[in-house]
Amino acid sequence: MMDATKYAPGYYPVPAGYDSWVKKDHIEKAPAWCSVDLRDGNQALIVPMSLEEKLEFFQMLVKIGFKEIEVGFPAASETEYEFLRTLIEKNMIPEDVTVQVLTQCRDHIIRRTFEAVKGAPRAVIHFYNSTSVAQREQVFHKSKEEIKQIAVDGAKLVKQLSEEYEGNFLFEYSPESFTGTEVDYAVEVCNAVLDIMQPTPDRPMIINLPVTVEMSMPHVYANQIEYCDKHLKYRDSVIISTHPHNDRGTGVACAELAVLAGAQRVECCLFGNGERTGNVDMVTLAMNMWTQGVDPELDFSNINKIKDMYERCTKMPVGDRQPYAGKLVFTAFSGSHQDAINKGSQYMKESNSGFWEIPYLPIDPADVGREYEPIIRINSQSGKGGAAYIMEHSFGYDLPKSMHPEFGAIVQVETDKVGKEISPERINELFQQEYVEAKEPYKLLKHAFQESVDADGHSHVTFWGTLQHTDTIFAVAGEGNGPIDAFFNAIKDEKMAHFTFLDYKSHAITDGSDSQGVAYILLQDQKDSRKYWGVGLSHNINLAPLRAILSAINRDMEVDGNTMTLLQTTAALNTGNSGGALVNDQGQVIGITNMKLISN
Repeated sequence: MMDATKYAPGYYPVPAGYDSWVKKDHIEKAPAWCSVDLRDGNQALIVPMSLEEKLEFFQMLVKIGFKEIEVGFPAASETEYEFLRTLIEKNMIPEDVTVQVLTQCRDHIIRRTFEAVKGAPRAVIHFYNSTSVAQREQVFHKSKEEIKQIAVDGAKLVKQLSEEYEGNFLFEYSPESFTGTEVDYAVEVCNAVLDIMQPTPDRPMIINLPVTVEMSMPHVYANQIEYCDKHLKYRDSVIISTHPHNDRGTGVACAELAVLAGAQRVECCLFGNGERTGNVDMVTLAMNMWTQGVDPELDFSNINKIKDMYERCTKMPVGDRQPYAGKLVFTAFSGSHQDAINKGSQYMKESNSGFWEIPYLPIDPADVGREYEPIIRINSQSGKGGAAYIMEHSFGYDLPKSMHPEFGAIVQVETDKVGKEISPERINELFQQEYVEAKEPYKLLKHAFQESVDADGHSHVTFWGTLQHTDTIFAVAGEGNGPIDAFFNAIKDEKMAHFTFLDYKSHAITDGSDSQGVAYILLQDQKDSRKYWGVGLSHNINLAPLRAILSAINRDMEVDGNTMTLLQTTAALNTGNSGGALVNDQGQVIGITNMKLISN
């Protein structure tokens, strides 16, 4: 058994009364965004990005719309230093983008940082020191006053060097390990720094309150943010920033609630990359706002291109279930989900609604450049609606609703047999084999119609045709009020009088003057009351329903007085000898061919 007694809460709740944020139900305006992929994300990689990869990543972040990008810890390595100098010396930083650099509150590191950033059109100098109880006691062995003095000394040097070096500098301070720090003490340290830096409304300073390690439920962090919002000095000249990590799996919730509680800025990474369990995922945060009708001011309209770049540069995979970006996030396997998505899609078409309202899909996949085809995928858990959805959206067949259960059952047999997901192409093959290719024993060889209209406008159609039943060829003729009625009457005299006509639907499946049409016909066999759907295809609008009628009849075969549905194959059969094993595309035996249709 696991023993939890060695753990206890390590955070410091604020006094009661700092929870007015709970009255808000959603974020109404996008915060300022700062990508920390090139620093926090990069330092967490097994193999850090090369200079070329960092440049590519930077350019993608600019395209997404980031106006603040933390480009590294230039005093940490030559690669970090060279990357920043390349951006500056090659004029690769757009006018509306501010780069950010990180430095500890240590004299030589701060000086090296200013050497790296000199000449930047606009840069944030982000300095920090750790303030938590654990760090004070275990790492630094310093008192509160001594830790605060580190922050103050760092602020003084940053301010001094900003006046000595060329550049347009803004400033950010972080009490690292904020979530393990007494909140009143964190405010005390931040205010001491603010007193040195003297921010103004036109030159504000960023105070970043990071979830360096997630230690509490998100609402506790939100209360801490609201406390700081109420107690920081120079509040009209301070931008409160949040930088959540994801140790408890609630980084997104921490960021969202922090914004409700007063945070104006979020530091984040693509797909949640970062130390340990990662930083908060910018895609999830931004797209969550999108689903509430709030423009996040970041562009993820081609999420696959962004994901490809990320995976190539970081050597880190994006999970199949990653919100908004994973391969399977717009996919439904469950039958009830598939049916609801199908009905929702139809509703959207018919209602012309201006709002996205499809069940189980919080956003339109097209908003992030995804396709509709992969939304519904078929396995043994899928239902009747899924196969119909695939046939419509992948191949253009709008099956009648009452046909869904029958075809769904056919697909279900296949998925049970193979024990895995089947592709849309295989579903279409099953449809073609079961319905369109049901051309035995009855086949229409040729036909003709003659139509006349009487004085009252009533149509009268005569049908002549030649049918083949296995090896026998014979002529038929019939009359009716339309082509389908005339054909149906013609074949009734050929041992098919026991079928009655129940339902009919047709539509085009291709566009243009040479479009192909499909017809769906439902017949009922009066001998046993069983119903059979048939499907016919043709470029001739009159021929498709005739083929559909014969398809339905061919699917209802009587053998030795028993009515049964048969699987047609091309296996050769000789008298007194079976055709051998019938195998599927997996090499599995699914039957023995043992029947041959011959003429009477």
